[in-house]
Amino acid sequence: MEQTDSVNAEPVQRPGNDGCSTQCRNWSGFWLLGLCNNFAYVVMLSAAHDILKKQESENGTSTASATFTQGLQAGNSSNSSRYDCNPVSTAAVLLADILPTLVIKMFAPFVIHKVPYGIRVLFCAIIAAASFLLVSFSSSVWMSILGVIFASVSSGLGELSFLSLTVFFSRDVLGGWASGTGGAGVAGAFLYSGLTQVGLTPQITLLIMLVVPVGMLISYFFLLDPPPSLPQWKSKETEYAAVGSDERQQLVRGSDEEEEDRAAPAADQTGPLTFTEKLQVVKGLLKFVFPLALVYFAEYFINQGLMELLYFPDFFLSHAEQYRWYQTLYQVGVLVSRSSLCCVKIRKLWALSLLQVVNAVLLLFAVRYMFLPSAWLVFVIILYEGLLGGAAYVNTFYFISKETEDRQREFAMAAASVGDSLGIALAGAAAFPVHRYFCSL
Repeated sequence: MEQTDSVNAEPVQRPGNDGCSTQCRNWSGFWLLGLCNNFAYVVMLSAAHDILKKQESENGTSTASATFTQGLQAGNSSNSSRYDCNPVSTAAVLLADILPTLVIKMFAPFVIHKVPYGIRVLFCAIIAAASFLLVSFSSSVWMSILGVIFASVSSGLGELSFLSLTVFFSRDVLGGWASGTGGAGVAGAFLYSGLTQVGLTPQITLLIMLVVPVGMLISYFFLLDPPPSLPQWKSKETEYAAVGSDERQQLVRGSDEEEEDRAAPAADQTGPLTFTEKLQVVKGLLKFVFPLALVYFAEYFINQGLMELLYFPDFFLSHAEQYRWYQTLYQVGVLVSRSSLCCVKIRKLWALSLLQVVNAVLLLFAVRYMFLPSAWLVFVIILYEGLLGGAAYVNTFYFISKETEDRQREFAMAAASVGDSLGIALAGAAAFPVHRYFCSL
């Protein structure tokens, strides 16, 4: 990928109150899109666990249901192991949750340009709503699992679509998107826990959360102020086929002049990328994708392979409470660092990766030799882990947007989104033998 001066220049908003208003609307719109896109993904595991518990109490415990529930559960499940292990690692649920997203991110960027953005957003909202409905009204284990898969599909397709969408706006909306995705982790966990804590059933709570897909539609269709160049209901290929070369040149020049002061150079200016060109872009993205995948491998290896084993029996919190606070502090760290783009930008992505690997190695030895004195120290490390992961995510996509050629940027943003999902999937696979080893001690 080549770096051009036009890409390095920060886009300038239109002067005056109108420019400020547009900038604020778009930033807020992408923040809400990030929140809504990841919300179903965040709450689905907790909701599926509650529904499955209800099914067990009503219909009797089946082997498949028990296995799935134990994988979801992060609480106490005492056995002969000194680690108070669950029979099934929570990595089992991580894999069920991430594999649909990974498949979508690997293949969709090569063909998704044929689908206009408006249709993509409608599809994501419908699938997210279906996930809530399936888990809420599930009468069997497979329906609950299908609901989790739907949430994964909606989140994965939404992420690569909205990251591509940012190239049609000023670059600061990337900060809004990243901050919103971080907020989804905190808001989703707290809202679901709060509503069920005050006495609402999981089914009612999930039905209330149907407002989230509606919020996605409102944010996209009514809050954002998109440029005329955005392919809302027609794909770019359709637009290029509809006009001749001379008209196309005039259309591009007119669009550039109109958007010069308000949006980052985006979008396709000489026709869609060929498959060979896309492969060249992917090759250039490896310097971003590998560090991002490594960061997420290390942090999800911690979260799903080690976190439930970091148990302090003499602490004032129970095992389940310790685990919940680990997860909460991790989400807080992610929210803070994904919201930091306006304050600090980190170009050395490999440094973030290596620091996260150090975290994973430290906690791996801590689980094996139990040398950490208290859960308080683990709380600090987990918060730091979230800060590193969120910083790697937001800075990766910021510098991809900044250092990629105009014509390649939309595809590059979508294709690079595979990095985090790839790391998470590999972490889930690696967590199985590690969990089995420690629980056998």
